[in-house]
Amino acid sequence: MSKVLVLFYSYEGQTREIARIIADELHADLAEVKPVKERKTKGFAKYLWGGSQVVMKKKPALQPLERNPEQYDTLFVGTPVWASTFAPPVKSLLEDGLLQDKKIAFFYTHLGGPGKTEQNAREVLSKNNTFLGALGCANVAKHLQELRPQVVQWAQQMLERSEG
Repeated sequence: MSKVLVLFYSYEGQTREIARIIADELHADLAEVKPVKERKTKGFAKYLWGGSQVVMKKKPALQPLERNPEQYDTLFVGTPVWASTFAPPVKSLLEDGLLQDKKIAFFYTHLGGPGKTEQNAREVLSKNNTFLGALGCANVAKHLQELRPQVVQWAQQMLERSEG
């Protein structure tokens, strides 16, 4: 059986909720990706700041991870969608060589649409890892209970794929 880690970044908590469902279902370890510095803003300023981080291709320095991904066979990586792609802390995680030779399932949360999040993640992760699949979850705050069975089923399928 694979040793599984759920890594996620969550700005407002929706991605954290999905990560917890996956970790609980698979009896996996959970670790949050945290930037060294993070600016918490609300309303329109949040979108302006977050979008500018993506447009400027920022890759913030990350705090040390609570768990070492090298000790796991299968990873689930989660992010909110910012400006049609993954959030800058996940960009740092994916593009700085922290994840190598792993089986990775990718999940993301969004309010307005996935943009190119899945495509971008697939391109980056497939370079040095086995990309198992992806799941997008829309409007988690309003639809968490409706999403739960879909998330559970997907997580189980990804784990089966990783062990197959």
